[in-house]
Amino acid sequence: MRSTKIVTSFIKDNEKLLILKRSDKVKSMKGLWAGISGIIEKNEEPLKRAKIEILEEVGIIEDKITLVRSVEEMRINSPQYENHEWEIFPFLFEAKNPIIKLNWENSEFKWINKEELENYDTVPSLQKVLFNLL
Repeated sequence: MRSTKIVTSFIKDNEKLLILKRSDKVKSMKGLWAGISGIIEKNEEPLKRAKIEILEEVGIIEDKITLVRSVEEMRINSPQYENHEWEIFPFLFEAKNPIIKLNWENSEFKWINKEELENYDTVPSLQKVLFNLL
């Protein structure tokens, strides 16, 4: 089975969580709601990749976020590709009143309560990833 290593980060501001809607310009999971995600390149440190993705996708610089929690990587079977799994490295960060500047990878964002996540059409197992962090 093929495996792709990715980071998925959530940003919390007070009790609200940031979720992003993937744009129609990305390769996979178009139009689905997700955390801030990206593929880990070669032997890159997952935490480093998570901070790079946060800067690229929502425009928040490293000194404006605080790591609250990370958990062991999770393996999720990909519904898109046969014999493929996502190896997800989850992170939860905190930021105070961040200004969100989306890049091309996402078309919109929302601040939600964790209970609201089930009302959104998300990437596979997003709720499971989030609840492991909380």
